[in-house]
Amino acid sequence: MRFVIRKRRQPPAIIIVALIDILVVLLIFLMVTSTIKQQPALKLALPESNQAHKSGATETPPLIVTITANGMVCLGANQLPLTMEQLQAQLQSQAAHNPQLKIALSADKAAPFGQIVKVMDAAKAAGIQTINAFTKEAHQ
Repeated sequence: MRFVIRKRRQPPAIIIVALIDILVVLLIFLMVTSTIKQQPALKLALPESNQAHKSGATETPPLIVTITANGMVCLGANQLPLTMEQLQAQLQSQAAHNPQLKIALSADKAAPFGQIVKVMDAAKAAGIQTINAFTKEAHQ
């Protein structure tokens, strides 16, 4: 009787370097094809202006006051809703810390004009001299 001696086969080797290369290519592909878009906290329809321009990068950033279409007033980048009395107090405290403080008014074009005037009055009462309005460029 003859016994056949079989050689043991080695299990197939997985080349990990090739898998890493494929994963890197897929990651780069996904990063290039996906878009990253920041959504603002409040949707505003800004009025158009032919004189609209972007402020310089070297300027100190202004304090942003946002007025929504329903008349709600929000302050700062974190969009804290405030009453007019609270806004007045915040503007006075900010102006006390920074005498060169500038206000950037970002009002929806459907915002009540009375609210805009109240915010401008509160800024003037706090001693803030520079008030700018956000607009978008007019398409001609």
